[in-house]
Amino acid sequence: MKSSFFRVVASLALALPALAQDLAIKAERVHTVSGAVIENGVIVIKAGKVVAVGTERQVQPPAGVRVLTAKVATPGLVDAHSVVGLAGYLNQPHDQDQHDPGAPLQPELRAIDAYNARERLVEWVRGFGVTTLHTGHGPQALISGQTLVAKTRGETVDEAVIVPRAMIAATLGEGSREEGRGKSPGTAGKQLAMLREALIGAQEHQKKLRAAGDDATKKPERDLRKEALVDVLERKVPLLVTANRHQDILSALRLGAEFGVQIVLDGAAESYVVLDEIRRARVPVILHPPMARFVGELENASRSTYSKFSDAGIPFALQSGYESYVPKTRVVLYEAGVAAAYGLGAEKALRSVTLDAARLLGLEARLGSLEVGKDGDVALYDGDPFEYTTHCVGVAIEGVVVSDQAR
Repeated sequence: MKSSFFRVVASLALALPALAQDLAIKAERVHTVSGAVIENGVIVIKAGKVVAVGTERQVQPPAGVRVLTAKVATPGLVDAHSVVGLAGYLNQPHDQDQHDPGAPLQPELRAIDAYNARERLVEWVRGFGVTTLHTGHGPQALISGQTLVAKTRGETVDEAVIVPRAMIAATLGEGSREEGRGKSPGTAGKQLAMLREALIGAQEHQKKLRAAGDDATKKPERDLRKEALVDVLERKVPLLVTANRHQDILSALRLGAEFGVQIVLDGAAESYVVLDEIRRARVPVILHPPMARFVGELENASRSTYSKFSDAGIPFALQSGYESYVPKTRVVLYEAGVAAAYGLGAEKALRSVTLDAARLLGLEARLGSLEVGKDGDVALYDGDPFEYTTHCVGVAIEGVVVSDQAR
C-alpha cells in the first residue's frame, strides 16, 4: 500500500505544472537538426531556453545542475496535425470533442474550449518524445472548427497552449459529405459552393466592418462564424484543408487562389500526381501518416510520396492524423521511421517531425532544433530513434523533465 501511495505521489508530482528549469544533457549523439550531428555532445538549458550546444570539450554542465544522459538526443518532436486532447483514448461520446455534427460549417468552434490537457493520450505521445502538438477539430465536417498548438505538459489549457488559434480546419471529399442522409453537402460541387458562399458572406461582413471604422454604432451585429472567416480572408489564420483525392486537392488550390487565402493542405494522398500544381501554388502540405490504412480516399496513397515531395522542394511535415478507432492516435516517431525506410532517409524524416513541422506552423524561431535561444525541448533515446527496439528514455520541455521512464 505504501509503495503504491508513493508511486501515485510521484506521478502527480511529474504532472504538476512546473516553471522553466535549468538542465544539462549529455548524449553520445546529439541531433541538432539545424546542423551536423554532434558526437559526445552536451546541451545546457537555462530558464527553459537552450544556452549552449556542443561537444563535451566545448561545453561543460554548470555546477549543481541536474544532468541527464542518453545515447541519442533530438529536439522534442512536433506533431504537425493531430486530434489528441479533443479525441480521448476511451473512444466514448463524452471524450470525443473533435467533431460536432450539428452543422457542416462551424469555423467559430474554438479548440481551446475543448482541449483536455489531462487527456491520457497527451501523456502517452509525450512518452515517445512528442513535446508539441498541432491539434484541434478533426476532418469530419466541411469546416469543423479551429486548431491550436500546445506543449504536451501542464494540467490546464493555459499551461499547455502556446498558440490558441493556429488554423481553421476544413475537409473536402468523403469525410465531410452527407451522402444518403438528405443533408448538404452531398457532392463535391456542393462542398465548394457552400465554402464559397461562406467566404463571400464573410467578405460582406468584412466590408461592413471596414466601413464602420471606429464608429461602434455602425458596426454590424456580432457573428462569430463570419468573424472567424474574416480572419481567414485577411490571412491572419490559414485554412487547413484535408483533401486526399487529386481533384479535391486542386479544388482547394483554386479556392485559395480565388479568395487569396492561405491554404495548408492536409492528408494529400494523391498529391504525387499534382506536384507541379502544388509547387506553383506555394502551398505547404501536412502529408498523411505512412501507416494509415490505405482504403477509401487513401486507396491510392503511396509511401514514396514523402521522398517525392523532398525531391520537388515542396515544404511538408508528417503527422499522426485523425484515427477513428482506439487508441485514437498514431505516434509521429514511428510514422517518420516508416517514411525514412521508404526513401526519405533518416535525416529528412527527423526534420519532418521537428524543424520542418515547426516551420510549417510558423514556430521555427522557437521549436524544432537544438539551437541557442530556442525552447529547451529535448527527447532522449537509448538507440536509433527510428528503430522499433529503441526506447524513449527521457523527455524535457523547456528544461523541465516531464518523462523519465523508458517507453
